[in-house]
Amino acid sequence: MMCAAQGVSIIGETIFPSRFHHAAELRRMGADIRVEGAAAVVRGVRRLSGAAVNATDLRSGAALVLAGLGAEGITEVHGTQHVDRGYERFEDQLLSIGADVRRVD
Repeated sequence: MMCAAQGVSIIGETIFPSRFHHAAELRRMGADIRVEGAAAVVRGVRRLSGAAVNATDLRSGAALVLAGLGAEGITEVHGTQHVDRGYERFEDQLLSIGADVRRVD
């Protein structure tokens, strides 16, 4: 949400230093994110673009799927096994609210 919001957002992380690894994947979609130590500075952009991205953990996978839903074009999220182990029937839940998602083997 912060990637597409107006203005600047700052997220701090004090538990897991690698929490922001997916920032690089979001940048591939056009996000303006800069990681500075234990914080990520996010400047909202007008629109994200679809891209092939890789989820490295549960939260990054969910974030990339949601970013893909708001992006222009097609987003392919690889590494969805992380999402599967943390969110039961995530794809079905998104479909139930009108999302255009599909799982491809």
